[in-house]
Amino acid sequence: MTKILITGANGLLGQKLVQLYEEKSNVEVIATGRGENRNLPGSYLYIPMDVTSKEEVSEVISSHKPDVVINTAALTHVDQCELDPNTCWALNVTAVEHLIKACKETDSFFVQLSTDFIFDGENGPYREENLPNPLSKYAESKLASERLLESSNLNYSVVRTMLVYGIVQDMSRSNIILWVKKSLEDNKSIKVVNDQWRTPTLAEDLAKGCALIAGKRSKGVFHISGKDLLTPYEMAIATADFFQLDKSLIEEVDGSIFTQPAKRPRKTGFILDKARAELGYEPVSFKEGLAILKSQLSYA
Repeated sequence: MTKILITGANGLLGQKLVQLYEEKSNVEVIATGRGENRNLPGSYLYIPMDVTSKEEVSEVISSHKPDVVINTAALTHVDQCELDPNTCWALNVTAVEHLIKACKETDSFFVQLSTDFIFDGENGPYREENLPNPLSKYAESKLASERLLESSNLNYSVVRTMLVYGIVQDMSRSNIILWVKKSLEDNKSIKVVNDQWRTPTLAEDLAKGCALIAGKRSKGVFHISGKDLLTPYEMAIATADFFQLDKSLIEEVDGSIFTQPAKRPRKTGFILDKARAELGYEPVSFKEGLAILKSQLSYA
């Protein structure tokens, strides 16, 4: 029986990991997060834990001694990180320091989530070995957490991902697909940029990638994302087509019309050769991801 502790279990990726492991009889899950449990009932154990508290992290990990810790807890709102760098650093870097220290004491394998935003977007799509050049406080914090692990002597893996979409249990979080769908259903015109490129990632695929790494204890850096390189405008058009909504309401614009505190990389996207070869990872297409979301919405 493998014991896996998940931080940020109330978030999108955290919930998908809890669901994925519920289907596996050989895994014992300790789900942790801030506040009340927002997951569906299951066989896992839920424990409130604030990753920014050194004492709470130490107590929970030392008492449960997990084989693997998957850290999905983070402040991922890019502009919020720019405006509040102290909170950003506390959640994305200091918390990782606490987790590394606790994992060393229990000899736990550590899986850390990171981001495409560590790259400047000048030469995407990117491989794992490409050199980072962060443009924002958020990106700097995630790169700093990677550097902490590099110098930690811990058995670890870094999972870089991007533009994760999916549905949480209580529908409390939106994403580009849900936003486009609702706007068009409400007959609202929307402006969507067509000069930034990403490989959008279905949350279930990201959970699958993390689970493959955890199961194999695969060390090092892995790029885990979707397979289709798209602009937000192309995603919006594909969403309108899929749900048979009026795409004439979607206006194609470039990013210069939006004033955002944090700078975004222009073209990222990931090359997935390493994850395919070493993990057997294979993501769904964007269209397949839309179909999965639709099926989930029908009983949400």
